[in-house]
Amino acid sequence: MTTENAVIVTGKTRLETLVERFNTLPQARFYIEHAGGNFNEYQMEDDVFRRSLDHVVNSISKETKYKLVDRQFVPNYIFSPKDVVLVVGQDGLVANTAKYTDNLPIIGINPDPTRNDGILLPFDSKTFLAGFRNVLQNSYNSTFVTMAEASLNDNQRLLAFNDFFIGPSSHISARYSISYEGRIEKQSSSGIIVSTGAGSTGWLSSVFNMVNGIFNNYSGSTETGLNIQLDWDDDRLIFVVREPFVSRHSSATITMGFIKEGSKLVIESNMPVNGKIFSDGIENDFLNFNSGTIVEIKTAREKAKIVLL
Repeated sequence: MTTENAVIVTGKTRLETLVERFNTLPQARFYIEHAGGNFNEYQMEDDVFRRSLDHVVNSISKETKYKLVDRQFVPNYIFSPKDVVLVVGQDGLVANTAKYTDNLPIIGINPDPTRNDGILLPFDSKTFLAGFRNVLQNSYNSTFVTMAEASLNDNQRLLAFNDFFIGPSSHISARYSISYEGRIEKQSSSGIIVSTGAGSTGWLSSVFNMVNGIFNNYSGSTETGLNIQLDWDDDRLIFVVREPFVSRHSSATITMGFIKEGSKLVIESNMPVNGKIFSDGIENDFLNFNSGTIVEIKTAREKAKIVLL
């Protein structure tokens, strides 16, 4: 497919968010400095981002048509099969953009390598153009990242690049029935994390860190213990039940497992209100999950295509 348009996705810097909150730059400065913070750090970070973004835009404008899209509009943006997506920001912006691009090539550009880890950002503002031209010539290297899908019984659907969280929107117990590999059980917990390979080193790893820390402190062991990681293109998902509580109405025998390609995890909500399914830790990227709602979690047909150096 011939590429005809570049879509440049960006997000607000911390400085922009502060100015929106306090209406003006001087008021934002006053608040940060009054609280003992270093406002210059916010400005320097913003300046570096602006210079990188300007360089990207100026370079792309000489190559092809382009559009600038803020991250808040990505879920509703209609991507064309002839688009190539350039993400200028942090790793999380790549993850949240990939869910809506339907296998389009994504060029992750790190605008500030001194501040951003850049795991999903192999390019910077000086090196991205070679990768972009390779995409135009259809001679580029890429890696596919497996994503997760949550489908509700009312036909709503949500994707996750890193992970889903299924549970309450506040600090109360989640109540639900869980079905996995032919077993069904009623549970009460602080929620369920379902992770992709890309997300297995993130939130999911914190659960294993907790388990290992408790075991080692109790037993006196110094072993590393559980440290489960999947490759980005692994077609399996991992789920973990957080803090399952055993009572007269709840059990805790289904606490972890792999969701293989072609299989699914089924959860039915028993929460009258405040049940949610969050995608990639984004509060605005969610489905309501209240009583009567059933969700099926499985490997998504879509994969994220990350362009490599």
